[in-house]
Amino acid sequence: MGSPGTGDVELGDARRTRRLIKLVEALAAAPTGSIPLASGGWAETKAAYRLLDNEALDWREMLEVHTRRTVERMRGQPVVLCIQDTTELDFTSQPGIAGLGRLSYDAQHGLYVHPTLAVTPAGMALGVVDAWMWARGPKERPAVKESTRWVEGYGIVADLAETVPDSRLVYVADREGDLRALMDTAARRGYPADWLIRSRHDRNTADGDKLWDRLARSEALGEVEFTLPAAPGRPARVVRQTLYRDAVTLPARKGAPAVTATAILAREEQPPTGQQAVAWRLLTNREADTLEAVVELIDWYHRRWLAEIFFRILKSGCRVEALQLGTLERLERALVIYLIIAWRILHLVT
Repeated sequence: MGSPGTGDVELGDARRTRRLIKLVEALAAAPTGSIPLASGGWAETKAAYRLLDNEALDWREMLEVHTRRTVERMRGQPVVLCIQDTTELDFTSQPGIAGLGRLSYDAQHGLYVHPTLAVTPAGMALGVVDAWMWARGPKERPAVKESTRWVEGYGIVADLAETVPDSRLVYVADREGDLRALMDTAARRGYPADWLIRSRHDRNTADGDKLWDRLARSEALGEVEFTLPAAPGRPARVVRQTLYRDAVTLPARKGAPAVTATAILAREEQPPTGQQAVAWRLLTNREADTLEAVVELIDWYHRRWLAEIFFRILKSGCRVEALQLGTLERLERALVIYLIIAWRILHLVT
């Protein structure tokens, strides 16, 4: 498997490529430093800012080069998990950046980043295969429907699956990805990639039941034990979950066939005193009839935590929210570079 290198940022223009490689290497060597500090001199700093200000340089083109190298690293892997998640970048302290939008709170402004991180089931980070970046418009002028990013994200993973026929790609998403449109897209395309999603909606089943009621009535299949990673305000601890599963069919709807899925409930029955029970409801198109198959899916879902580590590296390790680049377009180009750097750091620690 190829290791991370400068080939992940090669562009068609030789001079531009040299500048980009030099900037990536400088920032990777000092990811917490500013661009002037990492560049090491005024001439190098000016060259870096000229590169980020180049309107002919599209951030998608920059990411596409890295994606091609990521696909090469995917080859030979029997299973690749394609983990999607969203994070918000807060630039409220920098009101002069043009093109940013509101965040979760109207008083904040910044932008959203929604990458797809490719990892192995063992937890090795292979690279970034897709990303969305956007700034929200005013409430009275909403932009594109944000749920589109999850459906289109599956479509891109499905397209990638055709280029790595010896690998099975599994699209992994949290509750925001629980969209019938995504499942319908997969069914219409014949499931070129699998999907594994945390359930958000208590859906109707084809036999008139409710999904969560049906799961609650199923018999326990067995147990799984793992260490829940630490998070802000929560120490790491051992979790033991009881596993339940059922085969379900979601009814056909206009323009879309019925969807056959495996529903899984992983529930902590006796959490420590004062701790909230860890419970997940998962849906997948994959068959899982045995305890071993269900445990494997739980293990794959656990790898979502790598996306949280990735975002932590991006924000705390690379300090991208401290970037002072004046416009959204410059930020987007810089963020692609930092996405690659954050992956390189994650690759070294996984």
